[in-house]
Amino acid sequence: MYEQTEFKIARRNLILSSLATAGAWPIASGLAMAQAAPAAPDAGGGASGSAPPAAPPPSAKAAQDAVKKVEDTILRISREVWETPELSLHEELSSKIHIRELEAAGFAIVSTGTSGIPTAFVAEWSQGEGGPKVGFLPEYDALPGLGNAAEPRQTPGPSGIEVGHGCGHNLLGAGCTGAALALKEMMIADGTPGTLRVFGCAAEETEGAKVYMARDGLFNDLDACLAWHPAPANGTGLLRTAAVDMINVTFRGRTAHAGVDPWEGRSALKGAEMFGIGVQFMREHVRPTTRLHYVYTSAGETPNVVPDHASVFIMIRDADREQVRAVTDWVRQVAQGAAMSTRTEAEIDLFFGLHDLLPNEPMVKRLHQHITATPIEWTEEEQAFAKACQREMQLPEAGITDQVLPILPEVSMGGGTDVGDVSYNTPVGIFAIATMPVGVGLHTWPVTACGGMSIGDKTSLYSAMVMAGVGHDVLTDPEFRAQVRADFEKRLKGRPYISPLPPDKLRPSGIPPHLLLRDGSGEIVEEVYEYEEGEVEAPPARTS
Repeated sequence: MYEQTEFKIARRNLILSSLATAGAWPIASGLAMAQAAPAAPDAGGGASGSAPPAAPPPSAKAAQDAVKKVEDTILRISREVWETPELSLHEELSSKIHIRELEAAGFAIVSTGTSGIPTAFVAEWSQGEGGPKVGFLPEYDALPGLGNAAEPRQTPGPSGIEVGHGCGHNLLGAGCTGAALALKEMMIADGTPGTLRVFGCAAEETEGAKVYMARDGLFNDLDACLAWHPAPANGTGLLRTAAVDMINVTFRGRTAHAGVDPWEGRSALKGAEMFGIGVQFMREHVRPTTRLHYVYTSAGETPNVVPDHASVFIMIRDADREQVRAVTDWVRQVAQGAAMSTRTEAEIDLFFGLHDLLPNEPMVKRLHQHITATPIEWTEEEQAFAKACQREMQLPEAGITDQVLPILPEVSMGGGTDVGDVSYNTPVGIFAIATMPVGVGLHTWPVTACGGMSIGDKTSLYSAMVMAGVGHDVLTDPEFRAQVRADFEKRLKGRPYISPLPPDKLRPSGIPPHLLLRDGSGEIVEEVYEYEEGEVEAPPARTS
């Protein structure tokens, strides 16, 4: 008995410690932070960790049946996106795969090139007069250097090793789009009125489309929005992520021979270094929730030339937008001071930002009920695959978990997500499902490997089932919907949504020229953007 208890405790600690490595997924990393905190109360007022599980919601079985009807479509999306991985802002094929399946299921594609992003889209289906509106947030971008076959070892995948789904977005996207398709089946079966909206969320790994969509007000009329993310564990909780500002600081000086007449130069590198020193001296006087981390992205070419150009990429994180703005103002002053002290010039480009994530307690409790309604099960072959990945990674061979963690209490953490900007415009429900072995973090090759075989298949279907069930509850249960809205309004505290994007930032940086759109209609105007890149002469000015 003692040995069995000891093993359970060791396995639980291993699961929780593994979550800390999944920092790209806010719930996953937040779960580890919540290990020592008391469990949140359950719907009956007891502690989630000790109270018996609630009865499965009535919609759980209907959601399970509906997902079975669209299973082939969900798996087709996941597998095709996995086989053709594309980096952020390059997701031409991936977005088309989602659009193809949505159109085939009767959804109208109401927007492409959404919010200035060529690979973003919005699809919609409705039934009846009026009714609530529920949104889904599929992602589909991949990561560089993480291509891998569906094998428990590092080996090139279908497209080599250059690009792969090391964050599991092929699964995430298939689950979200699949949930909308399944919920449509449930609505048709019982005649539920309402609207389903699927937001093709391009470029989550860089400058997430959700932030641009939120600025355009695309989530404002929803009753709720649902999402999930791959992780090493199954669970959800009242977890808050950090707000973020991303800034490029560029220093410009004057070149000179560093050995012959350095007094004639003004070192941009010294400006950047002085900026870094100023940031270090800030650290004693910022809040415990503040994070300041930066890299030098340009620092000169050779030491015998005084650099006339240097740049720093800095990320500023804090508990909410108000605190981030205050720290960002201070960082601006530090940059200007560094320029003055080195007689250089500083250019400050705040090019992207994120809101903190607002949790929603009624939504979290309902999600947890659906997650526990039909536990995920792994075969011996799948556990063997997971253990082989762990062996390759020199990790304990604990396999992949089927346990569901208790609801986690409200905890703030340092990671960020563009879902935060959605959560300031509509209530959001978000959860994690184990798609990778215990101890494995996101943005690693085993995530890609698991996402291309039956482990990934099961999680795409399982996540769709959870979201379809909760989505149906939102549509059909006015009392639940009112509770979700009341919690949202309580946490929002009447604060208006103010986009973290600069007003003149029309679209993310780094969109391939051939994908840039003139007006979102799909018309490609390569000549204009070749001119912007300096590749062709400017066209003559128009006189009409």
